[in-house]
Amino acid sequence: MKRYKLYTTIVALAGVLFMTSCGDDFLTANSTEKQEAGGAATEGAILSNLGSAYQILLFDSYANNNYNGVLLMSDLRSDDLFKGGGDAGDQGQLYRLSLFTSSAAETVGGLWSIYYTGLARCNNVIIACENAVGVNEGKLAQYKAEAHFLRAYYVHLLWKFWGNIPYFEEPLSSPPYMARQYAADEVYNEIMEDLAVACAEGAMPMRSGGADLGRASRAAALMLKARVVLYQKDQSRYGEITQDMATIISGGEYGLFADFDAMWNDENEFCNESIFESNQLPEGKTWSTGWGGYGTNLPAFISPSELNDPSGVFKGGWGFGPVRPGAYAIYEEGDLRRDGSINVWPEGSYGVRFQNTGMYQRKYAARTGYNPPPGDTDLNYCNNLRLFRFAETLLNYVELVRMHGQSEVQGVNAQDCFDLIRSRAFGEANSIPPTEANIKLERRREFLGEGMRFWDLVRWGDAPSVLTENLTEYNSTRTFEDWMKHLPIPQDEMEKTKGTEFELKQNGSWN
Repeated sequence: MKRYKLYTTIVALAGVLFMTSCGDDFLTANSTEKQEAGGAATEGAILSNLGSAYQILLFDSYANNNYNGVLLMSDLRSDDLFKGGGDAGDQGQLYRLSLFTSSAAETVGGLWSIYYTGLARCNNVIIACENAVGVNEGKLAQYKAEAHFLRAYYVHLLWKFWGNIPYFEEPLSSPPYMARQYAADEVYNEIMEDLAVACAEGAMPMRSGGADLGRASRAAALMLKARVVLYQKDQSRYGEITQDMATIISGGEYGLFADFDAMWNDENEFCNESIFESNQLPEGKTWSTGWGGYGTNLPAFISPSELNDPSGVFKGGWGFGPVRPGAYAIYEEGDLRRDGSINVWPEGSYGVRFQNTGMYQRKYAARTGYNPPPGDTDLNYCNNLRLFRFAETLLNYVELVRMHGQSEVQGVNAQDCFDLIRSRAFGEANSIPPTEANIKLERRREFLGEGMRFWDLVRWGDAPSVLTENLTEYNSTRTFEDWMKHLPIPQDEMEKTKGTEFELKQNGSWN
């Protein structure tokens, strides 16, 4: 198992915080080595704060001691996965999530906690940068850009999951530790302001490597900008993000990894296709705290229970997130992405659980050797989450040109981009025209299990028709309306603000 996977200096400086914090109040997260308010900040203080901001990426699968892996929390609302697990009541809040029947008392509150802590930690970095002394200007510009990227990333997840959320950029020092609740469109504007800093040419390298492997890059910021703009359907910026995607494509620093299935193996983390990924190590997390360590629980959570894999490659897990038969059926014969995304287990080789299909996710599946003892091994798999891939860059460009009417730029041909995706998928040329239907289908095939399908359906306006269903044989009867894209704000957060200046208003028709 490789040992280079930590964020080198920045995580080393922040390590004390990671191992001693047992849960940050979501608005009052602090670093162990920060300057006094308004005081001078050394480079060490800035790096300590920056390391603590990055570490939030490692918390999501056991978010504040809740099983809220962000990719799964997105996909459970899609047409690709069922909830699974022992029965309907096993992690019942996730079953309700999948059926669009969440409530303030039963929702994915762990994500709310960790991403607000991420926002607060990023604020600390930015404040420290504003008070820097003796720091090289080039390094300072990079630290600022990284902090603005991370803040935009964490806030964009809060924005997509909850829409109308409190937002703040200064430490909140008095009860109820709350800020004004912004409308979703206002939050979008704040995200875009951060991304303007993060995307500035020269602030961050287009690709990070060497001692900076795992840190944010300009390409990651441009990819986040594209996701946010497309989700907002901000047509005024489509030209910008078309240029951004073309810049990444024509720059030659990224490409498609040849073997789709092998791309998810530990030895191929940070490959030529990877634009940004989390940086997990198989150690440090314990059942008593979701605020420390470096591993991920996602592989155990999504792998079949009591698995007997004759090859010895895959291990058993908890049986959540089984793949729907309809998702398996979308792949054409010969499409290597099907078997690279889905494991089909024969009857008798695993323990049958709720909403059983016999099919489980493969990309982040539990693998032998990825969580060696000692420690709480189910929490400490080393699988990095590939948060942005070059395949998304290509498909974004194709969508912008062929679905949204943007002109091809920088000599980048949309058909050629689409053909690259198809050729890798089939191991040989397999060209089809990038029609709207084909683009949507290719995105679904390419990104199964990567937390993108639900958000795509919402932004395309397809969610009500696709996600409303009556699958009684799989205990999945549900109706989706557009307001349901925003989850209910957790009840304990609502109660904190009752009768105060910043009393929260619940989303939609949730209760």
